[in-house]
Amino acid sequence: MKYLVNQTIGIEQGDDALFSDYEDGGDMWTGQGPRKRAKSVRFKKPFKDVPSVQVSLSMWDMDSATNARADVSAEKITEKGFDAVFRTWGDTRVARARIRWMAIGPVAHEDDWELY
Repeated sequence: MKYLVNQTIGIEQGDDALFSDYEDGGDMWTGQGPRKRAKSVRFKKPFKDVPSVQVSLSMWDMDSATNARADVSAEKITEKGFDAVFRTWGDTRVARARIRWMAIGPVAHEDDWELY
């Protein structure tokens, strides 16, 4: 559990397209090759410490003739950003995907000061 005590708390959120493979016959749509995509997301301002990041699918366009399989996560989280990662497997064919994310954590405040 992450405790945020006596700090200014910042929340940043966004909505980003991860890929669109149906237009050019990419791996996610053809079902061939690597079935993982990562997108680097950078915060507008860095957090004071590593924030908690929640990621979800906000749009998923897939082939209705195959099984629906997906794993979406936030990886390599730092004060400056994270990687949004989408994975699928088997016969799943995904045309395109978009994610919505939210980061919550301590941020600097104009009244903050450090002794050392």
